[in-house]
Amino acid sequence: MSYLTDEAIDAPALIRRVMRASDGAYVLFEGVVRNHHEGHAVESIFYDAYRPMAEKEMEAIVREVEHEYPDTAIAVVHRLGELVVGDTSIAIVCAAPHRGEAFAACRTIIDRVKQTVPIWKKERGPGGEEWVGWQSKR
Repeated sequence: MSYLTDEAIDAPALIRRVMRASDGAYVLFEGVVRNHHEGHAVESIFYDAYRPMAEKEMEAIVREVEHEYPDTAIAVVHRLGELVVGDTSIAIVCAAPHRGEAFAACRTIIDRVKQTVPIWKKERGPGGEEWVGWQSKR
């Protein structure tokens, strides 16, 4: 399974991929491009990654979280390329028999992705453009 895409993210398809008859809840998290960052206007973001390393790290995160929350089914996709304000940059779906596990697994995944996956972004606005390192993503 690929965790990176150059296409728009289809969140309903991710939900269908993970939902099982035994699940009582799913949590969908979508990170979207906002119009500002640290006091600067943002018009668009270009996401880039070293794909083999990013795919490997995302796979490791998913496996770890599946181990921590064994009844949880997980789907994660991060978009690369040019995105404008309002576009979804990442979608995470966690389905589980109970809501607590679904929420916890989803939160764990997004926190780890932002900490360890080598995805870089270049923010563009009226004042120009600037690369923002993956370690400082918030």
